[in-house]
Amino acid sequence: MIVFLAVVSLSSSAFAQNVPTTQAPSSQSSNGLGLMAVALSTGLAAVGAGIAVGMTGAASVGAISEKPELLGRTLIYVGLAEGIVIYGLIVSIMILGRL
Repeated sequence: MIVFLAVVSLSSSAFAQNVPTTQAPSSQSSNGLGLMAVALSTGLAAVGAGIAVGMTGAASVGAISEKPELLGRTLIYVGLAEGIVIYGLIVSIMILGRL
């Protein structure tokens, strides 16, 4: 899905170069690459967080089944793994601000 969105954003900027506009072609290509960077930073952060939450969640369920008093500690670990997505979104917002 991420690769598809990247190809679409790059191809739309390539087609836009054939149409006469007031912008320089270099700004159009950098805009497409910037959008690709936004998609990659958000998508890869989400995939990484999903993998981390999956592994941490599985280990948490195993630990809680043996010692129920570990529930609070394991929720903290799962929350830290989910924080990876927030970092990806912050990077995406910073990149969009520069476009």
